[in-house]
Amino acid sequence: MLEQDIKKILISHDEIVAAAQKLGAQLTAEYADKNPILIGVLKGSVPFMAELIKYIDTHIDLDFMVVSSYHGGTASSGVINIKQDVGQDVAGRHVIFIEDIIDTGQTLKNLRDLFKERNAASVKIATLLDKPEGRVVEIDADYTCFNIPNEFVVGYGLDYDEHYRNLPYIGVLKEEVYSN
Repeated sequence: MLEQDIKKILISHDEIVAAAQKLGAQLTAEYADKNPILIGVLKGSVPFMAELIKYIDTHIDLDFMVVSSYHGGTASSGVINIKQDVGQDVAGRHVIFIEDIIDTGQTLKNLRDLFKERNAASVKIATLLDKPEGRVVEIDADYTCFNIPNEFVVGYGLDYDEHYRNLPYIGVLKEEVYSN
């Protein structure tokens, strides 16, 4: 039923799993004995984070934040609103933000700066998708699974008005779905 709204599949489920396995192995090697805090930016990061942590073979802590900049539309408003903060002190800890997508970069730049002010030992960003053409601030992910073109994508956590998050792949949403 949801597939009728998808113009094309951009990244398959199998490709996502393979990328999570590769990144998990890299994080295992880089963070062995460091017990990093992986912070999922809700809600979109959940499927990717759940897949990724299966392949990290070292101790990790998990935490989550609710941060919004879209407010129901297709473009970031530029206003960052922290609705739920992490539940632990990050001072002296290695922090890895887990994101579904970096588009404008505003949210993650603000979060990275905030956690540096909170004296985290290091602050890194891991993202499933990077859309460099959408960037309005200077920020790069430390770990990127896929670079994508400037198209409106949904699935695997990414939504349009809270819909399509449950698709098992990344798809380009038909323009007529969101242009009405």
